[in-house]
Amino acid sequence: MKKTLGQRIRELRDEKDFSLREFADKLGGISAAHISDIELGRRYPSDELLKKMADKLDTTVDDLRSYDSRAPVEDLKRMSESDATFGFALRKLLDKEVTAEEIIKWADKKPDRKK
Repeated sequence: MKKTLGQRIRELRDEKDFSLREFADKLGGISAAHISDIELGRRYPSDELLKKMADKLDTTVDDLRSYDSRAPVEDLKRMSESDATFGFALRKLLDKEVTAEEIIKWADKKPDRKK
């Protein structure tokens, strides 16, 4: 299973041997609790904070973003607004309480395209 953004940040922070408090201090004005929430996936850093984190962890913003597993909310909103069927399909997933793992498993299946 792919690492999350928080796991990647933690991994890089550990490699630098920064405690939560040290890392927060290096980022300036951020609490250790905020960093902990990011690492645990409860919060996501702003673009500005992500850049600061990348700089302090000697990596790139693109590297960190590659671990961001959040749903592209704006894309989902736009697609739902432009195609009622898409919105209906998402609602069905929610109503059926389909898990993220089930959706990923389904999406990773090779399509059965018969001609």
